[in-house]
Amino acid sequence: MPETSTPDSTGLPREAAYEPTERTVPSRARQRASYDHETVHSILDAAYLCHLGFVRNGAPVVLPTLFGRVGSRLYVHGSTGSRPLRLAGGSDPGLAVCLTVTHVDALVLARSAFHHSMNYRSVVVHGTARTVTDPEERRVALDAIVDQVVPGRSKDSRPADAKELAATAVIRLDLDEVSAKIRTGGPNDEPEDLALPHWAGIVPLARGYAAPVPSDDLDPSIAVPDYLASL
Repeated sequence: MPETSTPDSTGLPREAAYEPTERTVPSRARQRASYDHETVHSILDAAYLCHLGFVRNGAPVVLPTLFGRVGSRLYVHGSTGSRPLRLAGGSDPGLAVCLTVTHVDALVLARSAFHHSMNYRSVVVHGTARTVTDPEERRVALDAIVDQVVPGRSKDSRPADAKELAATAVIRLDLDEVSAKIRTGGPNDEPEDLALPHWAGIVPLARGYAAPVPSDDLDPSIAVPDYLASL
């Protein structure tokens, strides 16, 4: 794995890259794949929703869930009774999973139906999820998940108490077998279709936030915090 001596904000080398594997090299559009830390981490850090896939009783299951990143690890939490969290702690090998994150940046409208597409940034992580039992790592993981949704929020909320922690399970997935894939640009119409009388181009999409709405029982003297107003 190539590395440089200058770390990024996570403490990992800026130009280090994840080693491609049979599972992380796409079968199509390989030129869109990327393995460098900076690209992978930027896509993960701009998201808070992932999809966690695993096999249960011989059938595939995919669950949408929140996640948090701490350096080269991803954390997912849930009820101690949830299926993937039970399975991850049920045996020494852990739970084989595939975790994905996707941002859709634009709809790509081509002159032909075949070439319609979308511009996107995605990350796919393969690995073995394991239950986190160390109390300090659990605390760091839970704070990271909260801050992944709204940066700075973990310091502005009550930490989980003993009862809540007992009902919460956390699993860890190391970023070892990872790839990013990115599409940008306009439609790839066939040369013979360029003269067709159909509009072609992209429709950009952007994630946005409306003004925060206070809870009905919130003390009116409590102002919207800066970290939330800045969203």
